[in-house]
Amino acid sequence: MAGPRTYRQKEIRRHLWIYGALTPYIIIAVFPIYWMAITAFKQDPDLYRMDAFPLWFHLAPTWKHFSYLFTNTNYGAWIVNTMVIAAWVAVITLLAAVPAGYALARLRIPGAENLGIAVFMTYLVPAIILFLPLARVVSMLGLQDSWWALVLVYPTVTIPFCTWLLMGFFKTVPVEMEEAARVDGCGYWGALVRIVLPVSVPGILTAVIFAFTLSMQDFLYGLAFVAPGDQKPVTVGVPTELIRGDVFFWGSLMAAALMVGLPVAILNNFFLDRFIQGITGGVGK
Repeated sequence: MAGPRTYRQKEIRRHLWIYGALTPYIIIAVFPIYWMAITAFKQDPDLYRMDAFPLWFHLAPTWKHFSYLFTNTNYGAWIVNTMVIAAWVAVITLLAAVPAGYALARLRIPGAENLGIAVFMTYLVPAIILFLPLARVVSMLGLQDSWWALVLVYPTVTIPFCTWLLMGFFKTVPVEMEEAARVDGCGYWGALVRIVLPVSVPGILTAVIFAFTLSMQDFLYGLAFVAPGDQKPVTVGVPTELIRGDVFFWGSLMAAALMVGLPVAILNNFFLDRFIQGITGGVGK
């Protein structure tokens, strides 16, 4: 009996050490979400009480801040705009990055490796440098003050990175699989669609998550190219409409951030394993 009991004690001690070490990181990660949730449901007098414990309610929770978002701002339109922009950017990114990454990975193009690195280097150019030339392009196309301007602009950032990422991921797919497909009558396009893409789902999903997330996080281009209230994405609408001079609508700010950030975080968590697999597949090559 001493043996199993000793082993069980060691396992319990080991798990206590593991969870004890993880606890500070969990608190750091969860605390901002908890603070947003508390602030979003607090009444205004409760928010500004300096003599009370700030991490709990001292007055009854309220839905007033959520109601204010949908009745006094264009928050509903901002969410729709953000989702539509992100969807368009993800589609455009895949349509450009998948064939480009495949061509650089498989076709015998002179200097393909260096070309792939050069494409990735364009992703590292700061957005503030590209602002002026992109502003002229947007103006010439008549897209100023429309969220279509962001659909045009964001792929300039997402396509280079996703091309490099997919290029590395396609290299991990065994060439023999494509050669067998071509022996059966498939060309390069047929091998890509029937063999490579189904195997490369983690890499493609990573590219989609990256394009979608970047579209939801950008502030500079949205602020520069979209001014009308009903055309703004949520990342621009929330700070510009809920911060007026030195007046901060803290409850509504936190409610807006919570309703957008929490579902996206939960959704990304479902695909976390595939996302990591896609990143390591791309970086590994």
